[in-house]
Amino acid sequence: MSTLRFEALKQTFNRKPVKIEEPSKRSELFGSNVFNTSVMKQFLTKEAYKSVADAIKTGSKIDRGVAEHISSGMKQWAMAKGATHYTHWFQPLTGSTAEKHDAFFETTGDGGAIEKFGGGALVQQEPDASSFPNGGIRNTFEARGYTAWDPTSPAFIWGTTLCIPTVFVSYTGEALDYKTPLLRALQAVDQSATAVAKYFDKNVSKVNATLGWEQEYFLIDSALAATRPDLQLSGRTLLGHAPAKGQQLDDHYFGSIPSRILAFMRDLEIECMKLGIPVKTRHNEVAPNQFELAPIFEEANLAVDHNSLIMDVMGKIAEKHHFKVVLHEKPFAGINGSGKHNNWSLGTDTGTNLLSPGSTPMKNLQFLTFFVNIIKAVYENEELLRASIASASNDHRLGANEAPPAIISVFIGSQLTAVLDELEKVTDGKLSPQEKTELKLNVVGKIPEILLDNTDRNRTSPFAFTGNKFEFRAVGSLQNCASPMTVLNTIVAKQLKDFKVEVDKLIKEKKMKKDDAIFNILREYIKDSKKIRFEGDGYGEAWEKEAEKRGLSNNKKTPEALKVQISEETIKLYEELEVMNKVEIEARHEIELEEYAMRIQIEGRILGDIARNHVIPTAIRYQNILIKNVRGIKEIYAEHYKKHADEQLDIIEKVSGHIAAINSKVGEMIEARKVANQIEDAEEKAVAYCNDVRPHFDEIRYHCDKLELLVDDELWPLTKYRELLFTR
Repeated sequence: MSTLRFEALKQTFNRKPVKIEEPSKRSELFGSNVFNTSVMKQFLTKEAYKSVADAIKTGSKIDRGVAEHISSGMKQWAMAKGATHYTHWFQPLTGSTAEKHDAFFETTGDGGAIEKFGGGALVQQEPDASSFPNGGIRNTFEARGYTAWDPTSPAFIWGTTLCIPTVFVSYTGEALDYKTPLLRALQAVDQSATAVAKYFDKNVSKVNATLGWEQEYFLIDSALAATRPDLQLSGRTLLGHAPAKGQQLDDHYFGSIPSRILAFMRDLEIECMKLGIPVKTRHNEVAPNQFELAPIFEEANLAVDHNSLIMDVMGKIAEKHHFKVVLHEKPFAGINGSGKHNNWSLGTDTGTNLLSPGSTPMKNLQFLTFFVNIIKAVYENEELLRASIASASNDHRLGANEAPPAIISVFIGSQLTAVLDELEKVTDGKLSPQEKTELKLNVVGKIPEILLDNTDRNRTSPFAFTGNKFEFRAVGSLQNCASPMTVLNTIVAKQLKDFKVEVDKLIKEKKMKKDDAIFNILREYIKDSKKIRFEGDGYGEAWEKEAEKRGLSNNKKTPEALKVQISEETIKLYEELEVMNKVEIEARHEIELEEYAMRIQIEGRILGDIARNHVIPTAIRYQNILIKNVRGIKEIYAEHYKKHADEQLDIIEKVSGHIAAINSKVGEMIEARKVANQIEDAEEKAVAYCNDVRPHFDEIRYHCDKLELLVDDELWPLTKYRELLFTR
């Protein structure tokens, strides 16, 4: 066994669970490091508190003078908690978070110093935007970017730093982050949903989109992970033969949590409590060494911030426990990958979940109104929703018999399907009193009891209704939730906006009663969007053929999936709802294409290096041992040596064949990469990497994995799957 691999395994076997001092009541810890409402009441003046509260509720601007009072109170609180620095915490288009720390420190000019944090520093900063992805938005001489405080997401302390959630925009004002378009989309859905909700409750003045994410991840011992250059640099293993035992027995799912893992989980949950992240669930996932955590749902913007934060916190807590957190969607071939189910709903400021039926026909009509409109929104924009979860890493997972397919469809269950089928039969025009009564009693009135037993039974659906929410299952584990949430809230906002126009038109022009108008429009929507509803097996070839007949897209690869982002319809949609302008849309499209190509490029370089500098030399070393053995046999048996060395000669020949194939395929991959690198157009380059470079990976891997089975285990330099996945 190679020295590095041996030492890593030895370290792993000697690990003990890190001792954690856990409080008896986690509720007492919750939000202790967050500048939340209760803290603000203690540290802010009434005027300052009201200003922040109004900004959160209505989006009103905070006066610079008031900002001075807020920053003073925030600094006082943070320093009392041990903070020495502050940072504007933002989410650039890199997929991770960013921060630049400044000390609460200023010189006074007379040789002294003071602790200072003014309103200007709270509200806005100017980090250099030149090194962040911008998609051509900024010129070299306009490298500045601006971060601006988002008061709807409370500041928090992580370590000794006060973190202030912010948006990030360019010198010319375009969004350079994930948060800005999300906030705009949430404002759009609030306006559209509130207008429709008022049909049923005049007291509704605000609708919040809510999100509950489920984060899947792998934990690998840090010493073992350090022996794998591919895992370290690309986040996934680019080669490695499947272990004899993987996940076939389903014995890991919901099994007893190993002690080292449990210590990590407990430590992570304690930090989450302090940061106000309401984590509630933890368990073993399907694959070995795969786990999941999930919080209680929150307002969508805050939930996105919390997920971005937790992905960073997980890595830091893992280091303490000698683990590496692996968030890649498909880090191990032949083993289930990781997703991040996004459970989404709409809730009013009067306490109503708009996707929960109620005890009266009116409340159930409200439920049906939002339920059917959302299905219609998904149908009209299924390609855009697919594009929102497209990435080089998620391409490995989608449709791999462990995750939903790339075809977007909606699952609602047989009972609700029957309800929609019944509504589809509603008579044209005004409902007679008898029809209305019959419909309310037989269809609308029974929805609550139907949903009591309407558990979700289709794990192959990318977008499923699960009782009082929709679950968008195709989101990747590594992804920032803001992208799919921006798209989902935007398309629903547009659909609800159009719905209200149509209903009001029937009321005004056809003199219909409100309920009759709503039923008539819903009936047409049910007919129009029927093609997106699917209750069967999403993995089957039959569904691909059926989806094609229905006119649904099946964009399996990222470059083709992203094309819809810059279509005329998409640009019109975003501009109408003021979520993004054309410049921002095109910039994001180019950034995602460039990132796709760069990730494939990096993986290709890593694979070529491992294949030629690790695998081939090891195979040659083993081959030399066999050759020496054959020579020894020849000395003993002379001309009859072949009879006694036949197996060795066969292995030598196989090893030679694999070495030659690896070297040849790596050379072909490098040449394909050189050609792709000469392409200037971002889309053409991404397509070249997708179609001409990436296919070589599987060919190279095949021969490397065959050598892993042939070469002496004592010589193999890379930690194997059986060690990575089953050593804790």
